[in-house]
Amino acid sequence: MSAFWLSVQLAAVTTLLLLPLGIALGRWLAISDFRGKPWLESMLLLPLVLPPTVIGYYLLVTFSPNAVVGKFWTSLFGTPLVFSFAGLVLASCLVNIPFAVQPMQLAYRQLPDNVREAAYVSGLSRWKTWWRVELPMTFSGVLTSAALVFAHTLGEFGVVLMVGGNIEGRTRTLSIAIYDSVQSFDMKTAGLYSLALVVFSVLTLVTLRYSTRTP
Repeated sequence: MSAFWLSVQLAAVTTLLLLPLGIALGRWLAISDFRGKPWLESMLLLPLVLPPTVIGYYLLVTFSPNAVVGKFWTSLFGTPLVFSFAGLVLASCLVNIPFAVQPMQLAYRQLPDNVREAAYVSGLSRWKTWWRVELPMTFSGVLTSAALVFAHTLGEFGVVLMVGGNIEGRTRTLSIAIYDSVQSFDMKTAGLYSLALVVFSVLTLVTLRYSTRTP
């Protein structure tokens, strides 16, 4: 089940990296108003409407050792970014941005402005206001972001295949293992992998529903 644990590891790392960005960006978009805001929000939503193969193609070209980003990464770490776990993490972070940002933006939109103003008047700094007031009141958004990013990363196929390939123990995730099993007519293994993915995803979403529902 190395493909399963590789997928879990990829989902966990992606979630941990994206969650702070989702909180910060979602908060900023919720409380700010500027001319280019619709364009920025549209760009952040692009991964939801573009085919994964299109995103994977552009990421593959960008991460290539001949491209600026890929060349810089190789010179910095000595290993190529494509067909590596690091490349999968970076690609997964880019693809899952809307799942991290949208729930947080919605949570902060529902937070009354007078709550923040009352905290400032009470003498709390911006940091303490966020930590003691805003974060507890928007924690359901944090949980939703984390669950959506984790579940989506766990089942991602197109971008993972384009950027990471199919290297056993390094980039062969559960979704790719299912595809390989079907291609080789090993339906039993494909069924077991699919069942594991379904059960894990359902447990994640059920846990989210119970943790965010109001009494």
